[in-house]
Amino acid sequence: MTFFGSAISILQTLVIAIGAGLAVWGVINLLEGYGNDNPGAKSQGIKQLMAGGGVALIGTQLIPLLANLF
Repeated sequence: MTFFGSAISILQTLVIAIGAGLAVWGVINLLEGYGNDNPGAKSQGIKQLMAGGGVALIGTQLIPLLANLF
């Protein structure tokens, strides 16, 4: 069971890191869209920011529940 607990911890860290990376990429696209007055880049940036936040939220809230399943 120790292996399963450590695997859940590693999975949680990876999911949060991927979500944070996506959110940062979204912020960069959003700022680039505002700098160049590009509505397409602004839209893509806000979508990536929200998606990254959602993935990070899944990593913090849903992944730990996997430990209680088994």
